[in-house]
Amino acid sequence: MAPISARTMEAVARTDPRAMVLPIIYTPNPVIGVSPEVIYQKLLEGNDPETGKPVIDEIIEVLTRPQKKKKSESDLIDKPGPREKNISGTEDKLQQLFYDRGWTDGLPIILPTEERVERMLQGTGHSTDEEVGQVYDRDHHEIIKYTIRDIALTAVMAGAKPEYFPVILAIASIRQSSLTPSTTAFGNLLLVNGPVRNQLKMNSGIGAFSPINQANSVIGRAWTLMSICWGYARVKRTLWSSQGCNDLYNNMCVAENEERSVWTPFHVDKGFKPEESVVSIFRGWAFVNSIGCAANRPLSEELGRQFAALPPLGSRATIVIDPLIAANLKDNEGFATKLDYCRHLSQNIKIKAGDYWKTDHINMLLSSQAIKGIEPFATWKSLSNEAMIAPFYIPENINLIVVGGETSPLWKASEYGYIGSASVDKWR
Repeated sequence: MAPISARTMEAVARTDPRAMVLPIIYTPNPVIGVSPEVIYQKLLEGNDPETGKPVIDEIIEVLTRPQKKKKSESDLIDKPGPREKNISGTEDKLQQLFYDRGWTDGLPIILPTEERVERMLQGTGHSTDEEVGQVYDRDHHEIIKYTIRDIALTAVMAGAKPEYFPVILAIASIRQSSLTPSTTAFGNLLLVNGPVRNQLKMNSGIGAFSPINQANSVIGRAWTLMSICWGYARVKRTLWSSQGCNDLYNNMCVAENEERSVWTPFHVDKGFKPEESVVSIFRGWAFVNSIGCAANRPLSEELGRQFAALPPLGSRATIVIDPLIAANLKDNEGFATKLDYCRHLSQNIKIKAGDYWKTDHINMLLSSQAIKGIEPFATWKSLSNEAMIAPFYIPENINLIVVGGETSPLWKASEYGYIGSASVDKWR
């Protein structure tokens, strides 16, 4: 099999050990979402941007003729210089140095002095050298084990207070980067539940997603700074997003409005106790805001119509609704629990099978499931294009979160899927 890569992924392709034996053939553009006809006409029959030869001819040559031995992986990697443990200079110079080294999000940071880091460590009773997680560092080609002290450094940089530190440690313990190495502009949502919300004075009411609350802003930013320092913000190496996502500055960090909600809190839905403090993360790429509800149509029906506009990839989605919406759905339309309403959505949101399969990226990702006979994909693939299917077929994969102030009935729906949760209390 010949190694083939889009030219934009050259930096990754040339350091991948799996591509060390044969020469890499580059196509002019990425192929995701491109029809087979376009792949053949524009890419395979096009020229390799590195050699100028037709791509199809290079594939045939690699597969039919003996190849010269390539350089070893170590010869191909641009190795960075030695790490510095202690750096000094004026504040302005250090701010610029941190940015130039790729350690910040481009905004000013709080410089992590020894005194500030020690103060941050007072926010937890855990040992400073305790391991929180691991990450693969592509710059140095090694596994990095990050400790309590390492996370304290980024927490200081983000502007966190010591009392925020257990929440930030819980996020780090989930071992997920806020930056996704994909051409798609993935975004994230951070949700905090339990008593810690009020202890930190997090905003779960009016303007909850707005840049007005210190805890919301700083905790969300700390996750991104951690991910940057873990090496996930290396353009054309670990970060390939075509346009990027502005939500990543604080990852839509918010607290759930448990006091105003008529339903159980999200962390209780996931098996935690009401008195536990928990942080949860979500990831996806499509977000739809409410455009209002028709006066002559039930609220649940109107929400379902707008919700159906989301790409149903993997049947996962999240709805963030105002407390008034939740009360209306429960008191006036009879949805006693969140799961009741999610079952309603799962059963009643329908789209044409042809519309489901016509999107190329969905076709590529899910057609293999249909071929293997995995349901419901196998059945859907055999239906006519006009047949109606229920793409959000797993009610438990639809998440409901109550956030906002009781000022107007608003809601947001996203293709964001639930990734996982971690206990904040464990890290106190």
